[in-house]
Amino acid sequence: QVKLVESGGGLVQPGGSLRLSCVVPGITFRIYEMGWYRQAPGKQRELVASVTSGGGTGYIDSVKGRFTISRDNDKNTVHLQMNSLNAEDTAIYYCNTYPWSAAYWGPGTQVTVSS
Repeated sequence: QVKLVESGGGLVQPGGSLRLSCVVPGITFRIYEMGWYRQAPGKQRELVASVTSGGGTGYIDSVKGRFTISRDNDKNTVHLQMNSLNAEDTAIYYCNTYPWSAAYWGPGTQVTVSS
């Protein structure tokens, strides 16, 4: 069973930046559209950003201009560069295919934005 492994989260002050990474083992990574998702306390998990196999990207409105998703097909890795973070970005961040597969959820990485 494939489990994706996220890293790069942490505690950051408002206005700060973080870069999340996700290693995707055991699947033909390059053919999948990939996504970063997040779940804030008391809220449903939501898609934040996605990247197609060809590198096309999409974002939810609240992160446009602040977050950048990218992928490295040679390293089976997907990244999320997050800038200008604010308290509303506090959540556990997960990567998965898009659309998501229940088999691929990993533990996520906690991002906390607080002064």
